[in-house]
This record gives sequence, C-alpha cells and structure tokens, in this order.
Amino acid sequence: MPQIEARFRVDWPGFTLALDERFPARGVTALFGHSGSGKTTLLRCIAGLERAAQGYLSVDGEVWQDAKTWVPTHRRPIGYVFQEASLFPHLTVLGNLRYGQRRSQPKGRAKEQGPETGQATFSLEQAIELLGIGHLLARRPAALSGGERQRVGMARALAVDPRMLLMDEPLAALDLKRKQEILPYLERLHDELDIPVIYVSHSPDEVARLADHILVMDAGRVLASGPLNETLSRLDLPIRLGEDAGVVLDGRVAERDARWHLLRVACCGASLWTRDTGAEIGAHVRLRILARDVSLTREPSHESSIQNTLPAKVLSLGDDSHPALRLVKLEVSGSTVLARVTRRSAELLGLEPEQSVYAQIKAVALL
Repeated sequence: MPQIEARFRVDWPGFTLALDERFPARGVTALFGHSGSGKTTLLRCIAGLERAAQGYLSVDGEVWQDAKTWVPTHRRPIGYVFQEASLFPHLTVLGNLRYGQRRSQPKGRAKEQGPETGQATFSLEQAIELLGIGHLLARRPAALSGGERQRVGMARALAVDPRMLLMDEPLAALDLKRKQEILPYLERLHDELDIPVIYVSHSPDEVARLADHILVMDAGRVLASGPLNETLSRLDLPIRLGEDAGVVLDGRVAERDARWHLLRVACCGASLWTRDTGAEIGAHVRLRILARDVSLTREPSHESSIQNTLPAKVLSLGDDSHPALRLVKLEVSGSTVLARVTRRSAELLGLEPEQSVYAQIKAVALL
C-alpha cells in the first residue's frame, strides 16, 4: 500500500515535536489529541509551512524533504483547509474558487516544477458538486453561513487537483448545528476521494465518523498509531475518543423497521439493531460501540431489553481506569469489540482468553 513517511523534529522553547511515522497514502488519517499536543505543527511540516531543521517527508515514494531536498509549499500538490475559510469578501464564491485555481497553477510552470501530480483527481465542477455549493456560486462570503463558508473552503482546496488534502480542525469554529450540517459532506469526501486526507481534530465524533487510521499525539510525541479500530481496541495503551473506551465498526444498512424506528446494520459478520438515522438501505454507516454499553453473559438471553446478542470469544483482559473495573477485548465475527465489567463479574463469569461468551450490545447506545 502507498505510504507517507514522516520524520520531523522541531524544537521550540517549552515544546518539542519529535516523530518518526509511516501511515497510508489512502483514506483519512486523523491526528488526534488535546490542544498543544503538536497536531497542527505536524500538519504545517507536511505542508511545508514549517521547515523542521531535522525533517524527512516522502509521499508514495516521492521525497518532498530530506537533507538535500526541499519542495516549497507552493510546489507541493496539496489542498489545505484551515479552521477559518478566509474567503475574499469582494469576490463571489465562484470568484474565490477560480482565484484559488489560478494561484495554485501558474501558467507554464505547474506541471514542470512541482512534484508530478499524475492524472486529474478533481475538477472545479466536481468539487462544487461534491460539496453541494452549486446554488451558492453567485453569492459573496458575507451572505454565507459558517458551514457554507467552510464548504466553499473545502471546494477551493479540492479544485486545485491535490494529491493530498490537509484539514486543520475544519469544524472547530462552527456551532453544533453547523457541524452536523457539514459532517455528511465530509463523509462524502471520505467515501469518494482517492487521495490521502490528513485530518486534525480533538473531536471524538469527527474521528469516529471519518478516520481510517489514527495518530494519537501528546506533548509532541505519538502515543499510538495504526488502523482506527485496531488502535482503539488496544489494552496495553487504552486510547479513548472522549470520555470512554470503545471501538468503531463499519457496516451497511440492511433493513428498516418502520414500526419501531430501527435500522438493522450488517456489521462484523452479523447484524446489529440501532436507532433509525434516516440512512438509506445499502448505505455505508459506522457504529461506535462504547465498552460501557457492552455486557457479557455465558448463555444467550431471550428475555432481555437488550436488542443485540452476539457470540464472542475473549481475546484478553486488561486493567481499566478504576481498580474495580476490567476491560475485556472480544472477537465478534472477526471484528474486535471492548466490554467493561467489574472485577467481581469477571471472576464470577470465569473470564479468560479463548473463552466463549455472548456480547450484549444496547441498540439505544449505538452511535
């Protein structure tokens, strides 16, 4: 699989960024961590906006930075989405998009000076359609909502036909309503883009909905890195998206129960019932399953309020944040799920690796 290889060291008073990582040059890689962990600094190094004295960057085998090579930002085939769209107020939406294209593709120079861009990935028209901004083209930025401005900023970044899209907390400046408005468009980017997306966020919901790969950062270091669910299910170094441990599984909507307002999602080789979100039959969805919402039993229960009961195998047990609790790593039809139980329950059930159990997952808890 094509890879991005990044080795950077940046020393500032009171802060050092030091990492040596490889991650896929396909899909969405989330840089996740609290404010000040080094996420934006790393993104700026990848963009060439920050020149690390000690740095190496290659994208799918093509070197953008090493001891002898330095490709400046304007020659890197990237699209960059900032927290604020920063549109020109005197230009229409279409004018802003076209200005971005002109700036990124100087006449007679774009193809021969920067790294080779290969075949076109996105045209301006495709970017406009993907972000749903066709009806906004004649407006000026002052007549746009915050969510609309950010969608225009994303379209502008795509319209330059980048080989990589960098997104620095693009929803951070939006209120909850606007975030919910724009997330479906980000999911479309995830599903339809064939270029790597590096996505900076400290929002668990955004990471759970969008990321394929995750780099968890703290104090300028990478604590954990890997495929999203594989990393979230580690017991040696529990990584929590928000307030609790849990995993994220991909599935497809298989059935709608209109009477009870539920969806049946084909997931991890089985089916899970969850609340009806309005997703179409056959649509790709993600389920975030928190450890606190999974209980274990030796025998399947047919008289329970819990809608989902799946056969599982115990893979391992680990300590949790409180001495009374344990985290249990389970295999469910080839996928990994976490459960939180008390130490007392773990002993009463005799939980140990390779043991067969049943995982009970609340339909109302699936996100």
